Amino acid sequence: MRSARRAGERTLRCSLDLAKSETTVSLEDEGWCWRDQVYPYPQGLKERTIYLWDGHFEPVARFSTSLIKLIPTHWGPPTFEIDGIKMLPSEHVSPMADARRKVGLVEPRGKRILDTCGGLGYFAACALDAQASRVLSFEVNPDVLWLRSLNPWSPDHRWAKPHADLAMVSADVSAGLESLPSASFDAILHDPPRFGIAGELYSQSFYGQLARVIKPRGRLFHYTGSPNKLTTHRDLAREVAARLRRAGFCVDVIGDGLLAQAPAR
Repeated sequence: MRSARRAGERTLRCSLDLAKSETTVSLEDEGWCWRDQVYPYPQGLKERTIYLWDGHFEPVARFSTSLIKLIPTHWGPPTFEIDGIKMLPSEHVSPMADARRKVGLVEPRGKRILDTCGGLGYFAACALDAQASRVLSFEVNPDVLWLRSLNPWSPDHRWAKPHADLAMVSADVSAGLESLPSASFDAILHDPPRFGIAGELYSQSFYGQLARVIKPRGRLFHYTGSPNKLTTHRDLAREVAARLRRAGFCVDVIGDGLLAQAPAR
């Protein structure tokens, strides 16, 4: 904005919502104007930081038990970090495009889907866009839910109309699964935090619960990545595949995760 103003421009076409949409702002000496309100030109902005206007510009970051923040990407949809650890891929692919590809593996159209670890809601958004009939999403971290409420790419951000086919549960899915009926989901999307953070979401008992709540021949996509493979030679995907097979699933490695199918029973 400052560069355009110095170049003599009086208006600028830009995005104010992380490339979700575009709008035109007026450029004045004292600030920039949008929808009849004048805003100051921000000062002292930090790299890799997203800012929100709330009477002043403030970073979308919070520290309670961990430092958590939205991280901009050149794709538009942001990723996020917890204590400096990036939770979603963004270097070579848009986080939303990555989610769309993975969700497509479970063929969501017309299906009732369990989204175990909701995060910013990209899995849920892509499933709903692909006409899933219902998405039940769990997210245990209140700070992640706060980021989600401010992220314009999340399906249930604070400016969006409520989506009738999305149910958000602020709870630990490992405990919440026990109260869900057997064979109540057509497909499951499981994108857990790293094993060192949430080992219970990789346990044999947890996979047994997933096998219980999924319908016969239902599909499960499980993101694993390859943490510590180069330093410790640990093959997490192989370990997870073995546990899923013990739970009754047929499993194939696909990209950075596993695609599993429940037996016909």
